[in-house]
Order: sequence, then C-alpha cells, then structure tokens
Amino acid sequence: MQTRLTFPIICCILMAAVVCAAPEQLSKSASQIQSVLSAQRDAWNRGDIDAFMNGYAQSASTVFVSEDEVRRGWETVRDRYRVRYSDRAKMGTLSFSEIEVTMLSSDAAVVLGRWKLKRAKDEPNGRFTLVFKRLPEGWRIVHDHTSAAPPQ
Repeated sequence: MQTRLTFPIICCILMAAVVCAAPEQLSKSASQIQSVLSAQRDAWNRGDIDAFMNGYAQSASTVFVSEDEVRRGWETVRDRYRVRYSDRAKMGTLSFSEIEVTMLSSDAAVVLGRWKLKRAKDEPNGRFTLVFKRLPEGWRIVHDHTSAAPPQ
C-alpha cells in the first residue's frame, strides 16, 4: 500500500516543481533578452556597428525587413548598417522604449518596441518587432521587422 502511494506523491511533487520553475525561467529569459537590447543600444551609441550586430544570429537565415525590402543573412544586414550609418553623425544616439517581451516558448520570444535616433538635424523614430531565439551563444535576433514613423 505504501509503495502504491509513494509514486503518485513523488509525481505530484515533481510536477509542482516544474510548474513553479517555469515562470521564473521565463522571467530570466525576458531579462536576458532585455540585456541583449541594452548591449545593442550601448554599442550603437559608441559607434560600434560590429558589436551592435552581436545581437543578431550570425546565420544566413537571419532576416531583416525594412522599407519594403527583405534582407537575408547576417552579413547582408551588417553591410546595410555600415552603408546607411557610415559615420557617427548618421548614427546619432539610439534609444529604445515601450519594450514588450512575449515568450513563445522556453527558446523563442517576440519583442515589440520603439526605437529613436537623436541626431543634430533630426530625430527619426519608429517601431520594431523582433523574433529572438535561444541559441548556444545566447539569445539572438533571427528576424527583425523595423519601420520608420513619418517625419514630423
């Protein structure tokens, strides 16, 4: 009798431990994703596009969508940034706001937010949707859809 009761009790304890640990793990993942975004912002504001690109998966399947164009591959995305933001004046100072991290699973998340560049003569801004995936090297962007708001 005691053996027949032990197994279900152990199963309930293990299931409770898994259920209680899941929200903590999701919160930790969201925090790690926020750290990637902070590192990208800091790298941008130092003028370091290569360090900024560390937030993206270094893969041929990385996707960047902007201005009605789809660009594929980490190197293609990096080259776009290097051409478009070829000096510090063009880069300005980057800030992110209204960040919402939605965990899709323990290894995938969608991030919605706003971006803004403060430059000497203008302040372009807009929104982004990022798909993050947990890779062996950590959380990385695998899909970036960025749009600019109309100039005001």
